[in-house]
Amino acid sequence: MLQRIKSLTLFGLNAEEVEVEADTHFGKAACLIVGLGDTAVQEAKERVRSAMKHSGFTFPNNRVAINLAPADLKKHGPRFDLPIALGLLHATGQMPLEEDNDQRIFVGELGFTGELRPISGILPTVSNALEMGYKEIYVPIDNLPEATLISGIDVFGVKTLEQIHQHLIGIKKMTPAPHRKFESQNFVTADESDMKHIKGQEQAKRALEIAAAGGHNLLMCGPPGSGKTLLAKGFATILPALTVEEALDITQIHSIAGLTTAKGPISLRRPFRSVHHTASGIAIVGGGNPPKPGEISLSHRGVLFLDELPEFPQKTLEVLRQPLEDGIVTISRASGTCTFPAQLMLIAAMNPCPCGFSGDKEKDCSCTPFNIDRYRNRISGPLLDRIDLHLNVPRISFEKLTDVRKAESSKDIRDRVQKTRDVQRKRLAEDKITTNAEMPSSLVKKYCPLPEDAQTLLKSAVQQMNLSGRAYYRILKLSRTIADLAQREEIILSDVAEAVQYRARDLG
Repeated sequence: MLQRIKSLTLFGLNAEEVEVEADTHFGKAACLIVGLGDTAVQEAKERVRSAMKHSGFTFPNNRVAINLAPADLKKHGPRFDLPIALGLLHATGQMPLEEDNDQRIFVGELGFTGELRPISGILPTVSNALEMGYKEIYVPIDNLPEATLISGIDVFGVKTLEQIHQHLIGIKKMTPAPHRKFESQNFVTADESDMKHIKGQEQAKRALEIAAAGGHNLLMCGPPGSGKTLLAKGFATILPALTVEEALDITQIHSIAGLTTAKGPISLRRPFRSVHHTASGIAIVGGGNPPKPGEISLSHRGVLFLDELPEFPQKTLEVLRQPLEDGIVTISRASGTCTFPAQLMLIAAMNPCPCGFSGDKEKDCSCTPFNIDRYRNRISGPLLDRIDLHLNVPRISFEKLTDVRKAESSKDIRDRVQKTRDVQRKRLAEDKITTNAEMPSSLVKKYCPLPEDAQTLLKSAVQQMNLSGRAYYRILKLSRTIADLAQREEIILSDVAEAVQYRARDLG
């Protein structure tokens, strides 16, 4: 009797149900796999043949047809090895299955000796199986630490084809693995580049603290050696702890990208992705077939650091505009469209000119005005408009470099950032967002009322600086964060004044 074995295929973070059907009939010995499978799927027949042989089973000598339904849906990767093997075992009478087998999902790659090997994307696979109403899912044992992060579905870790055969026919039943629980104190950011070791740059540290507290984007401009890259690395040490929900969101993306391991199944830190300026637009946005997340999505709930910003190709930089505005990135292919989350903080650094010394008080600039303008114009106005804090980072004086006094530590700054994030999370809980930077204009009007004097100052700034509507709302959100850092419910004049000064673009 023909038995349908259920599996799932991933397209981005979403899964589609796949029914694996196996049938044998008389004819010349051959094994055909139909259903739009890629090369890895087509090669499954050789892996399954060897796995069945070394597990004590017999691969059929007549004609075998395996169908992956629906036929018009592309299937990718080796995750169908296990359901194909189970379908063949049933079709050849070597493993009877229950009539009602619709509540189980099977995924896994088979080795030649019959052992199961881990696959990528296991966390979104289990999450989607739960949403679809399945009761059980069978995964390779090395994927178990990641799979058991999802509660509400029985997860079975499988070592070999023989083990799951004995389980399904009732000889030696397996037990579902316990759900892994995580407490919030587990999600702590490590101190690798503590702020206390960075000399001077108090204004830059203040701006980084505001950016971390509200989830804002920041651009640093200054001469070589002023500490821009060091400040960016120190930024990772003042980020707030991850919530369990945020950690799972990050882990799902990293799982698809194949960045999770059995030893580290869940992301405990906020991502900090530093991208070289030779990276392509596809590498940053994501793509491929099937679509994989790019650096934008791998930075979700964390930081995307772009050093030497004008050195990036302009087309590459322009792909950042829509994700920075919407918090998502949509990848469209002929086979379909998938969406990855991209709620990130962009931290960028640049020199003020090609030689790096425009505006420097100690060293003369050797660039012509034309070269300076051409260099700065590589960064478009619309992209700059999406950056909340524009910051000059001047050369550090000798006196500050040799100052033996230690500056404020990352822990002290992070404690203030954490308190501010907690305030925002409580305020925005009903709106299902976590930071001020994520607020749409409707919520800005609700949560960012200004007193009359602050409103007058902002009106004057918008008119004199020719600010756009987007810049206006971003100043309001930045003012809200500054007030939250001071633990004030009301935004006051000084909050708006500080937010306005970060919009000045006279860099260099």
